[in-house]
Amino acid sequence: MLYRRLDSFLRQCVILGALAVVLIPEARTHSVWFGYLPLWLLGMPLVAWWSLRRVITAKAAKGSAAARSRPRRASPF
Repeated sequence: MLYRRLDSFLRQCVILGALAVVLIPEARTHSVWFGYLPLWLLGMPLVAWWSLRRVITAKAAKGSAAARSRPRRASPF
């Protein structure tokens, strides 16, 4: 499914960005072209991953709420 592949990709981006910020001192600085690098290496992938997780959980909650709201048949006994 697309969400699984995108979730895996964003998780890998977050891990690599965190490693880059922790291990490479130049990744903690400001660039003229890109601005504050930790924002792009760690912040933006985290926000994208968080929003994807929100979409996934919202769809799951909507599906389970629809299943609960179905009327049940009355028992003949």
